[in-house]
Amino acid sequence: MGRITVGSQNGTDIQLYFEDHGTGRPVVLIHGFPLDGQAFEAQHRALLEAGHRVITYDRRGYGRSDHPTEGFDYDTLSDDLAALLDHLDVRDAVLVGFSMGGGEVLRYLARHGSGRIAKAVTIGAVGPYLFRADDNPEGVPLDVIESIKDAIRADRYGFFDGFFENFLNTDQLLGSRVSEGMVAAHKAKAYRASGLATLAVVDIWGTDFREDVAKLDVPLLLVHGTEDRIVPLEASSARMPGLVKGARLVTVEGGPHNICATHSDEVNAALLDFLRS
Repeated sequence: MGRITVGSQNGTDIQLYFEDHGTGRPVVLIHGFPLDGQAFEAQHRALLEAGHRVITYDRRGYGRSDHPTEGFDYDTLSDDLAALLDHLDVRDAVLVGFSMGGGEVLRYLARHGSGRIAKAVTIGAVGPYLFRADDNPEGVPLDVIESIKDAIRADRYGFFDGFFENFLNTDQLLGSRVSEGMVAAHKAKAYRASGLATLAVVDIWGTDFREDVAKLDVPLLLVHGTEDRIVPLEASSARMPGLVKGARLVTVEGGPHNICATHSDEVNAALLDFLRS
């Protein structure tokens, strides 16, 4: 629907693809790895029906946005988000970030402030600090990063077969909450992403957001599946209410990582209730 320039590489503009629909309070949806803005199809529909303006975009390197070989760090990615909000002159908005998109929510608010933002939502997100360190014993082992990168280098398309099994918990949910078509749609989005971007963003999943979290000054909703195998609940969202005063955690029983797709009714109900409050 639209494109904005967020930088350049070798004399060529780097542009992001975005869509902007509806009226009312704006809700900005920020997708996760390795998807694009279309991943919020069920939320997009519910938000429009509830009278909201809905803005989605494809992260650099993904979907219909340009595929540069640089800028895959949270400072740059949050600056891309800021450029979009400035371009659209968005006010009183709600930021919603899924998975690594939750990192953009946290870094944007810490880096750019809440002048345009009224509320924030993360869904299955990576904050406050996903990986294990001496001062973060609750995290998951860091060596998983290198194993993922090795698998992507060896066979990116083959990697997605196993990845989406755990992204959607197909061993438990295929045939009930997950269809073969849903799995195929996820793979189609992943295949469309840049191979370089697919590899590059893995390194930033371990970003320490604890300083960002300390700067949050807007109401925060966290939604997370109890059976998330990609970003385990106890290592991520379950820790946030202890760090952010007033943060509200909603768990989705039996939900895998991408509850936006598999448990859309539950996610939409939590999201719309938070928007009304």
